[in-house]
Amino acid sequence: QTLLRRQPVVLLSARADAPRLGFSWEGFAVEETLRLLEPGTEAFFYRTHAGAELDLLAVRGRTRFGFEMKYEDAPRLTRSMHVALQDLGLDHLWVICPDGQPHPLADRVTVVPLSLLGGALRG
Repeated sequence: QTLLRRQPVVLLSARADAPRLGFSWEGFAVEETLRLLEPGTEAFFYRTHAGAELDLLAVRGRTRFGFEMKYEDAPRLTRSMHVALQDLGLDHLWVICPDGQPHPLADRVTVVPLSLLGGALRG
């Protein structure tokens, strides 16, 4: 005979600053971005020996777009973004965040919430 003891149920709410939440959201954002890209677009992850990286590099013909996912309210331009823009010759770098208003971060760099990325890519 097997006895099952009742265990107390503990409900934990996800903290917005929990590191795993950011990683999980970034993975979700990459998948959604891939879904929005035109058919035939090649997608890559980019990382240098020095540690600079880009979450998603999308190549279609001669056009190269970079995507960096940031689970932040106010993403900033990073050294990795500068390196990716220069080394990869990106036509544009999109910094994807959970919400907010689209705005330029630098020349060829735009912050855009994930919910508005489809429209930003189309025009």
